[in-house]
Amino acid sequence: MKITDVSKIVSGPNPHHVDARKVYDSPHAMAVVITLQPGEALKKHMTPVDVFFYVLDGSGIVEIGDEKESVGKDMLIESPARIPHRLLNPGAGVFRVLVVKVPKPTEETKLL
Repeated sequence: MKITDVSKIVSGPNPHHVDARKVYDSPHAMAVVITLQPGEALKKHMTPVDVFFYVLDGSGIVEIGDEKESVGKDMLIESPARIPHRLLNPGAGVFRVLVVKVPKPTEETKLL
């Protein structure tokens, strides 16, 4: 058994310049916890694999393709491969999301 204390993982550099902590990385999948402070957002991008987002804390906006929805704690959002998407936090509180990519990408994410 392997247990990871996510609070002790250091945020890594990323093109979005936000708090992004890789919490799981195997040959089959990858998971990152993204924390967006008020006013922060990810840049619009496309991933080469399917992604799902699970909202851990707060509320924010998820844009996938032409759709835009407000989401909150305990919601799970599916995002198909190669569809532009991003997360935004227009609110006053922290928006924290678990991002899971399955299978683990072998190509880079493409910023738009």
